[in-house]
Amino acid sequence: MRTRVLIVDDHELVREGICKILELYDDIQVVGEAGDGLETVNKVRELEPDLVLLDLNMPRMDGITTIRKIKDIAPDVKILILTIHDGEEYVYEVIRAGAEGFIQKDVKIDELKESIDRVMNSERVFPCAVEDMVSEAAASSSQIYELSIREQEVLSLMAQGMSNRKIAQTLYISEKTVKNHVSNILKKLSVADRTQAVIESLKMGLVRLSE
Repeated sequence: MRTRVLIVDDHELVREGICKILELYDDIQVVGEAGDGLETVNKVRELEPDLVLLDLNMPRMDGITTIRKIKDIAPDVKILILTIHDGEEYVYEVIRAGAEGFIQKDVKIDELKESIDRVMNSERVFPCAVEDMVSEAAASSSQIYELSIREQEVLSLMAQGMSNRKIAQTLYISEKTVKNHVSNILKKLSVADRTQAVIESLKMGLVRLSE
């Protein structure tokens, strides 16, 4: 089965270049293009792609908001960020928003294809430098968080950008129970909200990027 890809970038020449690259592969079908966030959301509804190859810098709706909108309307659609940015803060933002991968535009052709394949195989693709940073933080940390197994599961799904409702559906528990788990997680990590909990969990290695 061919992977249906929607290409999103505000530069037409960039979109055309990516299209030509992906057309080299028999197992990939480019089903459409979009030049801004609002158009992207509409194209996802219309075309039902398997994967959205998404730039972060776009007019009318930024990339992070676009990720969240896509996940709201089509949670099974995979999102792979293709951007010029390399800062770890951008990586954490896309992780929290729900994207499955983050690669830079200077990536080699075969690496782009490999990243698409990995994301479609339910893997998460992020820069090695970020994975190394998380691993080092975990290795150097002496702080112990007494999270239950269920709380660890909820935290892991939070790091994937899931809402309480989606977590409840995934774990076959009530939304109220999820809220209780989230509350306990925030207390144990000594943080004020979900975003801080995810950042802390990534830094301390409580959640692995490959999950």
